[in-house]
Amino acid sequence: MAATRLGRVQLLIMQVLWDKGRATAREITDAINLSEPIAHSTVQTLLRGLEEKGSISHEEEGRTFVFLPLVAEDKFKRSATRELIQRAFGGKAGSLVAHLLKNENVSREEVDEIREIIDRRAKE
Repeated sequence: MAATRLGRVQLLIMQVLWDKGRATAREITDAINLSEPIAHSTVQTLLRGLEEKGSISHEEEGRTFVFLPLVAEDKFKRSATRELIQRAFGGKAGSLVAHLLKNENVSREEVDEIREIIDRRAKE
């Protein structure tokens, strides 16, 4: 999949597009600037790169380009997770889960949610 490997800011752009469905470069810049500063020219450059990768496309509305995602968020996450599991955990999803539980700050609510998923999966 073309969008499996995205840089940090490319992923921020994709998240804006996934949330909004479609947006102009200015709307994307403004949305990212709510959490961290980014130049509009940087967003425009990254949008061109994402379009070249096949991750997004655009439509013209007058003189304005409106961008939309071509890759669904859940498909991206599945593909990126599969790649992480293969590369870092030898293809063992359980090793990823164990690593996260041992080494990351996982809340009680998240642990309960993981436990419910494991219990459901065990019954299948």
